[in-house]
Amino acid sequence: MKEFIITVVPTKNPAILKFETNHFITKNNNYEFKNIDEAKNSPLAQQLFYLPFIKTVYISGNFIGLERYDIVEWDDVKDSVAQQLVEYLNEGEPVVKEDDSKKKVAVTVYAEVTPNPSVMKFVANKKIVPTIFEFKNIDEAKESQLAKQLFMLPFVKEVFFDENYVSISKYEVAEWDDITFELREKIRDFIAAGHEVVSATSLQKQKTAAPQAKLVDTNLDDTSKQIIDILEEYVKPAVASDGGNILFKSYEAETKTVNVILQGACSGCPSSTYTLKNGIETMLKDMMGDKVQEVVALNG
Repeated sequence: MKEFIITVVPTKNPAILKFETNHFITKNNNYEFKNIDEAKNSPLAQQLFYLPFIKTVYISGNFIGLERYDIVEWDDVKDSVAQQLVEYLNEGEPVVKEDDSKKKVAVTVYAEVTPNPSVMKFVANKKIVPTIFEFKNIDEAKESQLAKQLFMLPFVKEVFFDENYVSISKYEVAEWDDITFELREKIRDFIAAGHEVVSATSLQKQKTAAPQAKLVDTNLDDTSKQIIDILEEYVKPAVASDGGNILFKSYEAETKTVNVILQGACSGCPSSTYTLKNGIETMLKDMMGDKVQEVVALNG
C-alpha cells in the first residue's frame, strides 16, 4: 500500500491552503464541493465538512485544497488538518467514488515529424505533464513509467516530455515507417488508462527546486536577464512546436557569447546549427545590438 505524505502549501488567497500529496488521489479529475450534500460521492470531503471552519473542499490529482471561514486562522489548525488527511489516506479509504464508465475520456495521439530526422513528436489532445522532462536512458527514467516502457523498445534512444507531447529519439537500426504506429498506440493506451506519466514525487522535487532556480536568476546580470526574456518569448514557442526546448546556459561578456542548451528534437538535429546561426543568433543581434556576437549550442 502507498504511504502518503502531506505537504502544506500556501496560496495567493490567505483563506485557502493546499495540502499536496506525494501520490495521485484522483484519476485526472478535479472536484469542488461547497457543502456536505454536494460531497455525497466523496467520503473524504464529507469528513472534512464536519470541521466547522471548512467552507469549500477542492480535490485534484495530487492535492486537496481547503477554503476556511474566518472563525479560525490556518496557523492554528493546519497541522491537525494535515494529520487527519494523512491518517485518512493511509487507511486506504476512498477519496472520491469515481465512476470509471462515465469519467473515461477519449484520448487521441498523432505523430508529427520534426526537423530532426531521428526524432518523432507524438502529440496528445490533453495535457500529460506540467513541465519539461528529459530522459537520456532507462536509468534516468525511474520516475516515469511511460518513459521506462518506451525504453524497453530497443530502438528508443531518448525520451522528452513537454506539456501535451512526447518526443522520441530513435537509433538508426529502425525506420519511422516501421515503428511509428507501435509507439503511438503505446503512448495512447498509457494515457487513456489514466496512469501517471511522471510520478508525483518527481513533480514535487521539481517544485522544490524551482525557488532555487529563481534565486539564481536574481544574481544574473541585466544582459543575461534580457537574453532569457527574448528566448522565453520569441524562441521557446517555435522550438516547442518542433518537439524541442532551449535553455539559457550563460553569457560571456568578454566575448559577447551566449551559451544555450538544446533538448528534445533540437538536440543533435542536423538543422539546429542553421537555426541557431540564422534564426536565434540573428534575432539576438538585432534585438540586443553589439551585446551579442555569437550563440553557441550544447546538446542537452
